[in-house]
Amino acid sequence: MKKLLTIILITLMLCGCSKSNNVPKIDDRNRPSVSGILQVKDGKLCDEKDNPVMLRGASINDIMVSERYINNEAFSDLSHLGINVIRLAMYTRGMGSMGYCTGGEKERLKTDMDNGINYAKDNDMYAIIDWHILDDGDPNTYIEDSKEFFDEMSNKYKDYNNVIYEICNEPNKVDWPTIKKYAEVIIPIIRNNDPDSLIIVGTPNYSQDVDIAAEDPLDFDNILYTLHFYSATHKQELRDKAQIALNKGLPIFVTEYGVTSSNGSFPVDTDEADVWVDFLESNNISYVMWQYSRVAEASAMISRQCDKTSGFEYDDFTDAGKWLIDTISKHE
Repeated sequence: MKKLLTIILITLMLCGCSKSNNVPKIDDRNRPSVSGILQVKDGKLCDEKDNPVMLRGASINDIMVSERYINNEAFSDLSHLGINVIRLAMYTRGMGSMGYCTGGEKERLKTDMDNGINYAKDNDMYAIIDWHILDDGDPNTYIEDSKEFFDEMSNKYKDYNNVIYEICNEPNKVDWPTIKKYAEVIIPIIRNNDPDSLIIVGTPNYSQDVDIAAEDPLDFDNILYTLHFYSATHKQELRDKAQIALNKGLPIFVTEYGVTSSNGSFPVDTDEADVWVDFLESNNISYVMWQYSRVAEASAMISRQCDKTSGFEYDDFTDAGKWLIDTISKHE
């Protein structure tokens, strides 16, 4: 009876989430149960059998701030909306000063991360462990914490096929050699425990200068490089930089983007976001939208009027959230 009720609730949710005729569906491809451990082949993200893979998902805004949405029911909702990857953002400096490296509750944060990874696994989604540097700028600032963290994470999840490591979110005010030096320390630590792992490395200027990274890429296999954009701010000029990097064979993953301005506020520019998605889809670049939360920002997916932590219907989402649902249903 409980299983039957669950099926009925999921069916109702999917119907409610389709204001148009585009009813989201679960695509069994591009999921851990089918694609297994991901890898990079010829500059593209592929499954374990070398077939191209597209990940389309959402990023939780600061796992401490959005802790209430890290539950199995909410992750099931996301999976049934067609999302096949969830990014778990853990701020190193965090909101104010209470980040992982600056007085935050480390054990609680690691528990949130563990819950998120396992809920993603249970719902056949990939999970990105995001070492979310931002205000700290230079990933080397807390490199000792990073070494310890990624050693622990890669040892704990070495037998999981759904875990992806993002070792520095948005390096800023530092050059590529500085970021590369950091990556050359952290990557071997992860690979020592989890040799086949997929690792994503941030690029200069808040993960926009992929063209610079393409001039001197890291000498490791299964590495992707981060490109971030916000559609109301970043337009053709940034796509041109991405194209330069692609032409040089650099594998790119958009681990964060928004349909707003770069500070997460209005305006919402879904027309330009559509142009971006066309570019990403045509180049087999996976993308994860910021942000799965109800914070008071235009980039938030969940409406401020919605107090639910799961069981969402279409009208529980903001314009940004509705756009993501419709976009994923269109491109699956």
